[in-house]
Amino acid sequence: MPGRVEPRQLAFTLPHSESLTRDNFLEGPANAAGLALVDGWPEWPNRIMLLVGPEGSGKSHLAAIWAEAAGARSIPAHALTPVAVPGALATGALVVEDLNPPDVDERALFHLMNLAREDGAYVLITARLPPSTFQIELRDLRSRLRAVPAVSLLPPDDQLFRALIIKFCADRQLAVDETVVSYLASRIERSYAAARRTVELLDTEALRLGRPVTRALAAELLRDA
Repeated sequence: MPGRVEPRQLAFTLPHSESLTRDNFLEGPANAAGLALVDGWPEWPNRIMLLVGPEGSGKSHLAAIWAEAAGARSIPAHALTPVAVPGALATGALVVEDLNPPDVDERALFHLMNLAREDGAYVLITARLPPSTFQIELRDLRSRLRAVPAVSLLPPDDQLFRALIIKFCADRQLAVDETVVSYLASRIERSYAAARRTVELLDTEALRLGRPVTRALAAELLRDA
């Protein structure tokens, strides 16, 4: 009929699990130093260590592996308060996730670092940027953070990048063949975040259209992006 509008199928965001076990961690030159840090515990050069890397680079995965081994609790850096510090360190090991100075209580973080040193506790801090870039108002905290040894995660090489695409697809139970992986790997930004974001979009579009994930669908998605 003239003027008829075809209904648009909605895509619902369904929960999917992402395994954060040691066996499920994808190893490569880009994250070798981070993996060595986790596997080397408790023989760390310092009881407080910093793990630095871009979004999606595996910091949380490595932190989860270490937390399992060390019996560590975990807290987002922005949720840290002076009152919460003693309880956070109760097990003698703590992960502080995603340190971003504008969003952190500086006095709480300074208290945490001091108490960890006094109690001999281990702390693993994750951040996207190195301490030298942090804008810290509290001078003692600034110098303390810059003295913490930092281990960096690098951008993925070709082999790891392709493996990441496959893993992100597997996490969403997407069946893809080599042509899809090769197409995506050669056309999207070589970053962890881009791989995760592209697979998520591909999953959503395939669900909306009721189509399998193919090279043709990937080409349409990237063309329209």
